[in-house]
Amino acid sequence: MIERPFDGPLAWNVAGLLAEDPGAERVHEVQGVQIDLGEDLRLDEPIEGRVRLVRTNRGILASADLHAALALECSRCLRDIAFGVDPRFQEEYLPSLDVATGRPLPAADEPEVARLSDHHELNLETPVREAFQLAEPIALLCRPDCPGLCVVCGGRLDEGTHDHPADEIVSRLEALLAFRADDA
Repeated sequence: MIERPFDGPLAWNVAGLLAEDPGAERVHEVQGVQIDLGEDLRLDEPIEGRVRLVRTNRGILASADLHAALALECSRCLRDIAFGVDPRFQEEYLPSLDVATGRPLPAADEPEVARLSDHHELNLETPVREAFQLAEPIALLCRPDCPGLCVVCGGRLDEGTHDHPADEIVSRLEALLAFRADDA
């Protein structure tokens, strides 16, 4: 069953799904979602995709198939690049409270397992953020043969000429010519 397009934060109340038999599912369309990806990383286009929530015998299995573009820059020439990523993840969330009685469920047996909130809400913002952070490439290039930046003027080597007179280079390094390493 596909539910209405989702355009808010990546959180859903799953109390109704918890009351159903194992195997019941909900599919949520994710459209136009913007989240903070942390320092030094931002979205170039909003997150789109689909989240599938399936009732298990213990809780809810969340599967996400998402797409967005990260706003990055070339590691050689510093040109802005929109880099498309398609992270997928799957994780089971266990309830914090019994849906029928409202009593707290023991969490000490499995402290590392993801939990639903006390209001039976499933929030995927943190795992989505982590999936996009892990999808960021280490050294992205705008193209495989990117020549980078000129070491003298800092301009892009693929834009204009970078023939600098030798005396211009030497004058910039003049202070270093007098440098002597101290033996002490």
